[in-house]
Amino acid sequence: MALSARNQLPGTVRSVKLGTIMAEVVVQVGENEIVSAITRGSAERLGLSEGTAVTVVIKATEVLLSTDST
Repeated sequence: MALSARNQLPGTVRSVKLGTIMAEVVVQVGENEIVSAITRGSAERLGLSEGTAVTVVIKATEVLLSTDST
C-alpha cells in the first residue's frame, strides 16, 4: 500500500498490551522504541504480536525538537 506520509519507519513489535478498548504497542525502530496507542480491534485485526514486522507511519501537525543546551 502506498501512502503520502513521508515519515515511514520499518520496525518490529516488541510488546502488545491489550486493554478493554485500547492497546499499547511498543515498536523497536533501530535503537529507539516508539509507543503507539491504537484500538484493541485494530491490534487484533492487524494480528499484532511480539516479532511482527510493521511500518510506523507518523503524521503530525507538530514535531518538537530539543537540545541539551539551555
